[in-house]
Amino acid sequence: MVQEYQSPVRVYKHPFELIMAAYVRRFPKCPLIPVFVDSEIISESQSEDGSTLVTERRCTIDVDAPRLLKRIAGVDYLYFIQKNTLNRRDRTLHIEVHNETFSSRVIVRECCNYTVHPENEDWTCFEQTASLDMKSFFGFESTAEKIAMKQYASSIKKGKEIVEYYLRELEEEGITYIPRWTPAVISHTAAARLQLPQPSTAGVIPVNSAKDGLSNKDVDGPTELVAGSPDDKLDADYIRRYLGDLTPLQESCLIRLRQWLQETHKGKIPKDQHVLRFLRARDFNLDKARELLCQSLTWRKQHQVDYLLDSWEHPQLLQDYYTGGWHHHDRDGRPLYILRLGQMDTKGLVRALGEEVLLRQVLSINEEGLRRCEENTRVFGRPISCWTCLVDLEGLTMRHLWRPGVKALLRIIEVMEANYPETLGRLLILRAPRVFPVLWTLVSPLIDENTRKKFLVYAGNDYQGPGGLVDYIDREIIPDFLGGDSMCDIPEGSMVPKSMYRTAEELESEENRLLTDSIYKSASIFKGAPYEMLIEIADASSVITWDFDVSKGDVIFNIYHSKRPPQPPKKDTLGAHGITSLGVVNTQLIDKSWVLGQDYSLVEKALTCREGESVQGSHITRWPGFYILQWRFHSSPACSASSLPRVDDVLASLQVSSHKCKIMYYTEVLASHDFRGSMTSLESSHSGFSQLSAATTSSSQSHTSSTISR
Repeated sequence: MVQEYQSPVRVYKHPFELIMAAYVRRFPKCPLIPVFVDSEIISESQSEDGSTLVTERRCTIDVDAPRLLKRIAGVDYLYFIQKNTLNRRDRTLHIEVHNETFSSRVIVRECCNYTVHPENEDWTCFEQTASLDMKSFFGFESTAEKIAMKQYASSIKKGKEIVEYYLRELEEEGITYIPRWTPAVISHTAAARLQLPQPSTAGVIPVNSAKDGLSNKDVDGPTELVAGSPDDKLDADYIRRYLGDLTPLQESCLIRLRQWLQETHKGKIPKDQHVLRFLRARDFNLDKARELLCQSLTWRKQHQVDYLLDSWEHPQLLQDYYTGGWHHHDRDGRPLYILRLGQMDTKGLVRALGEEVLLRQVLSINEEGLRRCEENTRVFGRPISCWTCLVDLEGLTMRHLWRPGVKALLRIIEVMEANYPETLGRLLILRAPRVFPVLWTLVSPLIDENTRKKFLVYAGNDYQGPGGLVDYIDREIIPDFLGGDSMCDIPEGSMVPKSMYRTAEELESEENRLLTDSIYKSASIFKGAPYEMLIEIADASSVITWDFDVSKGDVIFNIYHSKRPPQPPKKDTLGAHGITSLGVVNTQLIDKSWVLGQDYSLVEKALTCREGESVQGSHITRWPGFYILQWRFHSSPACSASSLPRVDDVLASLQVSSHKCKIMYYTEVLASHDFRGSMTSLESSHSGFSQLSAATTSSSQSHTSSTISR
């Protein structure tokens, strides 16, 4: 595999001629580079006018490698050929390096360029590229490659220090200015080569470290680039100021990924900070980071995420019942987001708004977090690329472990991990109750390991003591409801009225869907045509869970088991003769020829569910096979002979719609080992959002529990 390196643009705030004077002082040997043992000039030529000087050197390198590896290779030193082309007229130095030792086994190429800064002719830029192709090395290819990359990275870091060292040496000798080259009037001799003139007091340029300031383009901070923009290079000072301290190889990964985007991606390119997040999420593995970033860009384009966030207005219901918001910053300058999860009606928000709206809310939070990171980077004068999230769990109960709500949370986490990696700097979880381990068991498998390491959990009032919240947030910023001095306007939240719940059809009709499908499905039940759903179970002790609302009419809910699969539904006989069927008829999985008790069995006694009821439950399967969930139309019992029919019953019997019921349902199958960690939530959280008393029907024979909420 070929290893490549691309440096950022390093800016020396000194004229090109002075940099060249410092550069030549590193030859024939440089004490600041211990591995650089010696060098000798093997050829030298100059143009007639003296403007171009070509020097070829043979350099001796003592690589810091294990003695055993050197013995196996049979060498103590490595030899490289360096060709320097100095163009005094254009003020450029081009350096080409290749290996002479083991040239048939290893191919090393390096190219360096010193040029004049495009915006300031008294500054000098330096760029460097290199490649290493380890074809074979006595069976130690991987070891040799690691040693070579480590050695190279170390020498890169010293490169700028060496130039600055010799600049200071020149200053101590009184050399602070060297005039530019001009064509000689007399005949050209070797004296036209680069010579250091006597010190001059005219036009003296002070020798300052490049760390004293930034280039002009960095004054206004990082900007978004468009593919093909001429401003397509990063300099080292910009990286250090806005992106942080990166190793040379990390800088190289960032620059190469950025170049790939500019060459291949059409449209707006992500900002450098965001590109860097994808690299960090994949430990600077360029190929993996590029794949993740490419998928994210495709996702944003496919769902028009930028357009959605710019044009989206937060629903009033979300403003009234969502208990989260931004609140100043932590001690490190990171933006602080507070979420009072324990006070939030998660089921009500999912049912009233749908996953789509909640996902857009989370996306808008992340986009706002990116904006605040950029702003804080400018305010605090140091790179800030992530934010801190404080989650208050006071009030968290089993009702928050409602399975569809947890499922929606997991789906949102998947979207965030794929499109906003490395944005969470720290997660402070406060006042965690006893049910928190159950929620953590459900959520943690989908959270990246690096992200999980950023979680800090405090039970009860532990956050108030040493090592608690004050270690991360200043007391004057800690919200008042956590014992701090800051007034926080984040709402406490309340229950979303059921009258605001939306139907499955309304939730499924969302435009510009960010999720491929909805958690809830809708179904109609007709008189004589029940709605049936097939679930195949391969392992016994699996768990079938359900959650459904009866939005119209009354239904009877049954669970059946069959060892043999149901036959495919028969074709519509009316349709076969060219006659269109009247209405939609549900597919019947239970064949009319099947005999109850022989071909299939009832594993749970019938459960009657009235209009407006919410039903949640779980069933632990005893046998593998095929399970059929059935919702059947339920007719009101006939009136007795001694009583007169009610007016409402008569009117209902005259309406065709009275023979149709509607439900909105959600089902999920859990493996037995996953179920054990969340059994309590499945059995206890079903009626958590009901304000009325709940009736529970259970069967010990089938290990089923169901709860009805009215």
